[in-house]
Amino acid sequence: MNLSLKQPLQADGRVDLRAREALLATGIAPEAMPETQKQRVRRLAAHCQKYRGAIPRLAVQQLLSTLVPLVLVVGGMFATVEHAYWATLLLALPAAGLLVRAFIIQHDCGHGSFFNSRKLNDFVGRCMSVLTMAPYGVWRREHAHHHASSGNLDRRGAGDIDTATVREYMQFSKLEKLRYKLYRNPLFLFGFGVPVYFVILQRTPWMHALSARETWRSVLGLNIGLAVFYAPLVYFFGLSNVLWVGLPVLHIASAAGGWLFFIQHQFEETTWDQADGWDFQVAALLGSSYYKLPNILNWFTGNIGLHHIHHLNSMIPNYRLHACLNASPELKAINRMTLMDSIKCARLKLWDEDSRRLIGFDELPTRA
Repeated sequence: MNLSLKQPLQADGRVDLRAREALLATGIAPEAMPETQKQRVRRLAAHCQKYRGAIPRLAVQQLLSTLVPLVLVVGGMFATVEHAYWATLLLALPAAGLLVRAFIIQHDCGHGSFFNSRKLNDFVGRCMSVLTMAPYGVWRREHAHHHASSGNLDRRGAGDIDTATVREYMQFSKLEKLRYKLYRNPLFLFGFGVPVYFVILQRTPWMHALSARETWRSVLGLNIGLAVFYAPLVYFFGLSNVLWVGLPVLHIASAAGGWLFFIQHQFEETTWDQADGWDFQVAALLGSSYYKLPNILNWFTGNIGLHHIHHLNSMIPNYRLHACLNASPELKAINRMTLMDSIKCARLKLWDEDSRRLIGFDELPTRA
């Protein structure tokens, strides 16, 4: 007999035969029973599976629609830097948006989803890293660890925003609490911490989740690539002009990218579990947000706001995410967050294991 997906299940996921027989005795078909959470997630994962795989034509179009405007905008910045710096700063906004879009291409190459060829993915990913300043090989491995452990309380640390539980925070010393509060302050995190990490700290092999020995080759290779790439610009335009043009773009782009990464998992209804109760697909879908952005921001951010789909199947290239979403109204309702909704998430700091939600520091006194 073929069993329906909607069978009464035991805690371990196996069909509960006694419960099934009891249902049959009452005349209620097991197929009429509501889905369990895991069954629902598995069904949506099967839907997403249909959209994995690269479409070379769309990949090339996205490359051209990113790099050509970026070159033109940066050219305009160099043309105005000495005579109308206010115009340079205005142009820094679209340039930063295009740099975020370039990072999403690097991101997809790291997953092996942007092109069908692994060699081509790695080549394009490394080329993008010269613009984003994120060492491709190291970032790819750290990000893979993030996908493999997202929502797992026992495997936090690689490629994550540091998140303590309430119990852990209550055990911190005063100095540790001060450090954690500073780190989680949005002005510090996105105004200083993330930009400094991307522009400066990633130039060394020691500021990564992997060992220095594992990261040195990737970091050194990118540093050499940066020197080769920027040397002609410094020669023709001067070091000061390159800095006046490059630093605002890098600062805005890294801050925006840091915010996107933050909001993808740091929302009140996200999910975290200890390793023994953690499920990869459940954590991927229910622990990641659907950041519903205006179309222009979706374009600049490479649809990364559809993060619940991306975590459920990282082999779907960014240019196919919307097709996957539009084919499933159910996915549009899961962890949906607008731009205004997301601003409220900045106050969230700690995972409360009792209420199973993220809370702010202001909720600690009532708990105590």
